[in-house]
Amino acid sequence: MSHRNQRKRFNYYLFNTLTLLIPNFFYRINRDLKLKKISLVEQEKILKRVNYYNKLPTHASINTADMTIGKFKKKEGTTYFFDLRNVLKYFPAHFKFSAVLGDVTKVPEIPSFLKSRPIADNNENAVLLKLNKIRHFNFIEDNTPYQKKKDKVVWRGVGYQPHRLVVLKQFYNHPMCNIGQTKPYRGNPWEKGYMSIEEQLQYKFSLCIEGNDVATNLKWSMSSNSLCLMSKPKFETWFMEGKLQAGVHYVELKDDYSDLVDKMEYYLAHEQEALLIIKNANHYVSQFKNEKREQLISLLVANKYFYKTGQL
Repeated sequence: MSHRNQRKRFNYYLFNTLTLLIPNFFYRINRDLKLKKISLVEQEKILKRVNYYNKLPTHASINTADMTIGKFKKKEGTTYFFDLRNVLKYFPAHFKFSAVLGDVTKVPEIPSFLKSRPIADNNENAVLLKLNKIRHFNFIEDNTPYQKKKDKVVWRGVGYQPHRLVVLKQFYNHPMCNIGQTKPYRGNPWEKGYMSIEEQLQYKFSLCIEGNDVATNLKWSMSSNSLCLMSKPKFETWFMEGKLQAGVHYVELKDDYSDLVDKMEYYLAHEQEALLIIKNANHYVSQFKNEKREQLISLLVANKYFYKTGQL
């Protein structure tokens, strides 16, 4: 982990630990004031995102939920606790809710807050919030132009998931690929050394492979001057991966990644098309960089949750 990331994580934990000393009634008083700060110009865009994250129908039931905001305490998953608490603290302590923390790949039976969900038509009970953001929402400033990067693709990560093993087996030794797992797994031979984000930014192509749910490197990859390559996403987070368009925001690969080299060769020969996709990706990322607006959207998502469950 770089010194920059270590400092970022230290500041995150310090700030959030100190906020535990502030009574929640202070935040509840300020909730309506925050919601009133939305300008008319921003309202339409903001409400589209709110309704994307929270698709609950009217009269959604959480009768089986036994957790209240007042009883929500720090146990496991510290970053999830802090990020969820930073939204819930603006609402009354007796409000009930359900939350599924961690890498979520199934839609819960009752309306629940979570970090990730399947991209599907029937995912209404999966209400997205910006959770574990210290790990997943890592945007970067890339000072290396696409034209000056290496004509290769790069990827580093853990490689025990079957769909990642498919990639490692095919491309570990390919001359146009610098692909490898960062930790040994059951004696397989596809391990390569750790690479910092700064080192990976020296490559024209950034491979984003979903892990237990989403691809962690997708956010920083799409904020860079490298071209993002990935198969069609199956899961989504606050980043709204389900809204990404192939050929507009990223280059889509087959599910078995067999066309990886062909797609690289195409975009090496069609540089302007690559640059346009990178520009679109950077623009897509920009909507997540306004922290005040992000907080307002989070409050509105929770506000809709408590309204739809008959508590507000």
